Amino acid sequence: MNAITRRDVLKFGASAAAMLALPRTLFSAPAKRIGLSVQLYSVRDACSKDFDATLQQIAVLGFEGVEFAGYHKYDKDPAGLKKKLDDLGFKAAATHIGAGSFEGDALKKTIDFHKTIGCKYLICPGDPRFTNAEKSKELADLFSKTAEALKPEGMFCGYHNHTHEFEKAEGDKTWWDLFAERTAKDVVLQIDFGHAIYAGVDCVALVKKNPGRIKTTHIKGRLPKGTTDKKPFVGQDTADWKSILGACYEVGGTEWFSIEQEDYPEGMTPMECTKVSFEGLKKILKDMGK
Repeated sequence: MNAITRRDVLKFGASAAAMLALPRTLFSAPAKRIGLSVQLYSVRDACSKDFDATLQQIAVLGFEGVEFAGYHKYDKDPAGLKKKLDDLGFKAAATHIGAGSFEGDALKKTIDFHKTIGCKYLICPGDPRFTNAEKSKELADLFSKTAEALKPEGMFCGYHNHTHEFEKAEGDKTWWDLFAERTAKDVVLQIDFGHAIYAGVDCVALVKKNPGRIKTTHIKGRLPKGTTDKKPFVGQDTADWKSILGACYEVGGTEWFSIEQEDYPEGMTPMECTKVSFEGLKKILKDMGK
């Protein structure tokens, strides 16, 4: 073997220095991909009529996951639902269930059902105690306790906002602020950006204020009152989606973007409207290089 010369050493050192001078982003791990799902409340009437057929139509649209708002024919058949999801190539992105599912003996049944279907995000879509001065702390404690019980199962509980959660509770703090402060960091804060925007909230600041806790989100084109030159579809609404989604990638710890369509203008069906918002979201992400 030839001896390594001083010139070789110097050449290697220069090459290494040049490599170190390159932007760090070239050597960083690729950003984690965020999945695209649909909250089935978007097409709730179709689900009530024929759940299997509706899931099939959702699959054709190209969604990777579904977020549940009821289980219809599979209410007592989690194994059957898991098979249906597998057949369609779906993941259970999350579910919406009442806080009562976390209390007493109901919690074990909740864990067993959702473990079977592979759903780790158990989200409460509303509870009157949230904005009740006497009971809000009690509700927060329930979520922290539930999060601790779910941890060994690799599952999480969380809460989903509408608009009233952003009303002032104490001083400058909103009910949402209080819930975030009072709950364990493992409790998910599922931000419905459409509702938050409608409530006048700075969504980017909201994500950054609670880093790592925005595991699942609702992407919704909800128009502020009086808006007439826009449409309630993602990408055709008033939201600065690139900044909002960028914050989710940067600090949110987000794993799912879930389309939820609640407005159906121009005589369009819920499925048609859901498709428009989904295509809008995909275009925004493509423009972002995601």
